[in-house]
Amino acid sequence: MEVTGKVKVVGAEQQVSSSYTKRELVIETDEQYPQTIAIEFPQGKCGNELNKLLVGQSVTVGINLGGREWVNPQGETKYFNSVKGWKIN
Repeated sequence: MEVTGKVKVVGAEQQVSSSYTKRELVIETDEQYPQTIAIEFPQGKCGNELNKLLVGQSVTVGINLGGREWVNPQGETKYFNSVKGWKIN
């Protein structure tokens, strides 16, 4: 899948655990009802491309949608979605 929009935020690298880092790119889509979408880039993926981006720049990002189920200690089932980037044009 791909999403196209203008760069709003290029996040710094975050250390999530001792073995996992990520960066976040936030874009706003160019459509009648613009959407603000946070895209996660895990483990330094596309690090060089992210460093070159400027706020306001138009980009197309290759993404994968992910989801998972989690049961909390109270036994309630929760669902989470993620948008992971793998390519920037």
